[in-house]
Amino acid sequence: MNKLKSKVILVTGGSGLLGRAMISDLNKNGATVINLDIDVNRDLGKGVYKCDITNDGEIEEAVREISLKYGHIHGLVNNAYPRTNDWGTHFEEINPDSWRKNIDWQLNSYFVISQEVLKLMRKQEEGSIVNIASIYGVVGNDMSLYEGTSIKTAAPYSAIKGGLINFTRYLASLYGGYNVRVNCVSPGGILDKQDPKFVEAYEKKVPMKRMGNPDDIAPSVSFLLSNESKYITGQNLIVDGGWTAI
Repeated sequence: MNKLKSKVILVTGGSGLLGRAMISDLNKNGATVINLDIDVNRDLGKGVYKCDITNDGEIEEAVREISLKYGHIHGLVNNAYPRTNDWGTHFEEINPDSWRKNIDWQLNSYFVISQEVLKLMRKQEEGSIVNIASIYGVVGNDMSLYEGTSIKTAAPYSAIKGGLINFTRYLASLYGGYNVRVNCVSPGGILDKQDPKFVEAYEKKVPMKRMGNPDDIAPSVSFLLSNESKYITGQNLIVDGGWTAI
């Protein structure tokens, strides 16, 4: 249970549904985990650091302060999910400024924090990054699941997650020679108090006949951050109960 002992790992958006499960599993495996989240205090002693990942200056400050305190940063989980209030607007009605802002807030913030952390990982010749993508960065939405529900699909989501998956491959290729690995985890649908009609339709289609839970996803992240995956890089680990297999 100590496969991540002595590893310092940053998790963005660690106060969310998936983030909490990831931090719990990382702690269980012996890691020193820092939750970078906009809704926490700045207290490294308690493993939290208030950081708005849409703000380049705050990212740079957080990475600098954490690296000074611990000496190394061994892992990064890009998990935060900032989005605009009009998220889920029908494609034909999306304001271009909103589209640009969502791309900036999500995909570009992942770029900025990865850039800062990879500078350190390259020098220390060790590190692992896990980007949280999605099945909808791999396949299109099954629009029939949303019929008769209040759930709205978000076009930027697919663009962001698809781009993130290939950006992961680029970074894996660029930094592999420095013993730095970069991978994705792509969750399937996660149960989170959705409309019962949606849940029923989803569970009818997915081969394992249930939606995922956060603790279905978290162990895969811990695995990719650990030395158990020391020869795995540039991969997209899809954890979806078989959704993309059919």
